[in-house]
Amino acid sequence: MKKILVLCTGNSCRSQLAEGYLRHFAQGKAEVYSAGIETHGVNPKAIQVMKEDGIDISHHTSNHVDEYSDVDFDYVITVCDNAKESCPFFPTKAQKFHQNFPDPAKATGTPEEVLNEFRAVRDLVKEYMNNFVEEHINGEAYVSN
Repeated sequence: MKKILVLCTGNSCRSQLAEGYLRHFAQGKAEVYSAGIETHGVNPKAIQVMKEDGIDISHHTSNHVDEYSDVDFDYVITVCDNAKESCPFFPTKAQKFHQNFPDPAKATGTPEEVLNEFRAVRDLVKEYMNNFVEEHINGEAYVSN
């Protein structure tokens, strides 16, 4: 079974969204972990927008990347530039992937505008993670002309 680590700065929003979608789309075909180079706790708005899409991440925890230093990952996905630049060295064969998503926790405006930013980032993460699972876990990658 493939092991996937999603890495972000604080393991509170983007990596939590990614972990939720990877678990959902992989349907038990991969072990999915998320971590941060710091830990900020799981953002309640991330929990809320995932619940709106039928995925419960309320049980997730915010973990530090050092907790997984002994796990031999197949894939490491960084979801913010800061994590990519600060990503620790893993003595592993892990393939590294990077996709910088906007940080919804930095959104400003009315409560509804902030929530809409969380939804927009959620949808970006959902599409990326669905494609990732199709290509790397389900093996349904194809070349289109």
